[in-house]
Amino acid sequence: MSNTTSRTANGAPGGGGSEPVVRSEAVHKSFGHNLVLKGIDLEVQPQEVCCLVGPSGSGKSTFLRCINHLEKINAGRLYVDGRLVGYRQRGDKIYELKEREVADQRKDIGMVFQRFNLFPHMTAVENVMEAPVQVRGIGKAEARERAMRLLERVGLGEKAKQYPSRLSGGQQQRVAIARALAMDPKLMLFDEPTSALDPELVGEVLDVMRDLAESGMTMIVVTHEMGFAKQVGDSLVFMDDGVVVESGRPRDVLDDPKHERTRTFLSKVL
Repeated sequence: MSNTTSRTANGAPGGGGSEPVVRSEAVHKSFGHNLVLKGIDLEVQPQEVCCLVGPSGSGKSTFLRCINHLEKINAGRLYVDGRLVGYRQRGDKIYELKEREVADQRKDIGMVFQRFNLFPHMTAVENVMEAPVQVRGIGKAEARERAMRLLERVGLGEKAKQYPSRLSGGQQQRVAIARALAMDPKLMLFDEPTSALDPELVGEVLDVMRDLAESGMTMIVVTHEMGFAKQVGDSLVFMDDGVVVESGRPRDVLDDPKHERTRTFLSKVL
C-alpha cells in the first residue's frame, strides 16, 4: 500500500528498504456476528504519515484500536516494529500475551482519541507526567522537565498548571498529544482527533500534528480533514465496509479516484 519508505532530512518522502513500522496481513475483526474488518492488508513505513478515510462504520477506528491491541483481532497477523501485536507465535501455534506483556508493547505506541480523556483532578503538566512516572519509572523531576518541554512544543507552556476544566477543547487535545508523546513512542495513532472540537479550534490541533509529521514521527491518522491528508499525508487509504477500497498518494486518490465507491464518498466530503 505504502508509497513511501522514509523521509529525507528536509522532511520530504524518501526511499529506502527499511522494515515497516506497521504491517497488517489479512486482519479480520468481528463483534459477535458483525464482521467489521474483512481482511485488511496494509503497511506503514518509518516516518510515514498514513491517513485513513471513509464513511462512519467502515472499520477505520476499529483497525486503529487493533494496532495497539485495545481490540483483539480474530484472524490474520498484525505487526508493529516487527513484533506480533498481542500474541506470540511458536511453530504453527499462536498464544495470546499476558496483559503485562501487552502493556509493555503499548509503551511504544501513542494514541490520541476523539475525546481527550485527561485526568480531571490533575493539571496539564501532571497529566503529561503521569505515564512516564508510573509506567516507565522516570523520576518526577525529570518527568516534569520533559512534560514542560512537550507542553511548550504544543504551544501550552503557560497552561501547565491549569486543570482540564479550565482549558478549551483544542487545548485539552493538545495536552493529550503531549501526554502521548511523553512515552517517546515509535508510532502515533490518531482517532479522529478533531471531530469533537468546535471548527475554530481544529486548526491548532492540526498544526501540532503537522509539526509532528515534519519532525519524522510515524503516524496513522483516522480523519475527515481531507486538506490535512492532502498536505501532510504520504499515503491515503479509503476504507468502506471493512475493506481497503483504494489507496495511494493522497493527491492521486483525492484528485483522481479510481473506484466508483471512492468517487461517491469524496463527492460528499470535498
